[in-house]
Amino acid sequence: MEKHSETQHHHHHDASALSGKKIFWVTLLNATITTTEVIGGLLSGSLALLSDAMHNLSDTLAIALSYVANKISRRPNNERKTFGYKRAEILAAFINSGVLLILSGVLIYEGIQRFFNPEPIDGLLLIIVAVIGLVANLLSVLFLKKDSKENLNIKASYLHLLSDTISSVGVVLGGIAIMLWQIRWIDPIITILIALYIMREAWHVVKDTVNILMQSSPELDYNDILEDIKKIQHVKGIHHVHAWMTDEHNIYFEAHVDLADLPLSDVDRILCEIECYLKEHHDISHVTLQPEFNREDEKSMFCSKHTKEKENHGN
Repeated sequence: MEKHSETQHHHHHDASALSGKKIFWVTLLNATITTTEVIGGLLSGSLALLSDAMHNLSDTLAIALSYVANKISRRPNNERKTFGYKRAEILAAFINSGVLLILSGVLIYEGIQRFFNPEPIDGLLLIIVAVIGLVANLLSVLFLKKDSKENLNIKASYLHLLSDTISSVGVVLGGIAIMLWQIRWIDPIITILIALYIMREAWHVVKDTVNILMQSSPELDYNDILEDIKKIQHVKGIHHVHAWMTDEHNIYFEAHVDLADLPLSDVDRILCEIECYLKEHHDISHVTLQPEFNREDEKSMFCSKHTKEKENHGN
């Protein structure tokens, strides 16, 4: 006998749908910025502007990927995808942030090379193109800022755009320094600083998405959960606990529940009480519980591979 409950997070789905529309327009806007900056970078000779253009090119592809993943994630569950398609957005976030890390490494290398071998730069043209990019990137950031707080996929795209906004600010300031004082080495310095900032921000998204894709356990206080559940009448404890996330919002929890000798009619009530506790106090949305009475098996909270091998050998 197993008890399963599932709660829906409509507000998250609505936010994703809204973000999908915004992402579509941001993609078109970013493609225009990329074209402008590539031409401006080649004409002005600025590595910082070309690096900004490279970011924008990766942004255009990344945001397009986010848009597609956003669409896919809202498909309904089916017999082949019983968990649905929620992880499409997690995959997109992982790819986008991973690409950012690689691009940042390339830009740091190029910046170091350019620092020791500076080239002439047209400061005025650099400033004009960078200002155009700054305005467009700032608009894109404002579009996605709100939804980036609730969705890792949107957050990855938001970070791409935020990094380009900061990059554009740096390029504008660098252009002013070059035009007024001919300080050409400031161009690669700005490039390196921007790349380091992007790497730090992208790493957090990579870490979060890898944890979800590897089905790492969410940050739950398992000792508190155990003690609180044992306070429920007729519950001796829980074991064989598994907890994981399909995306950043949906936590799955399953466990075996040790029950005292009681009428079968009371079992469902106790399981419902446990489910309500997990939902209200730990924001767990999907719960699967297996009730047991005097069953001879391993009673540790987390069943290890070694324990399972012993059980299989005994059978």
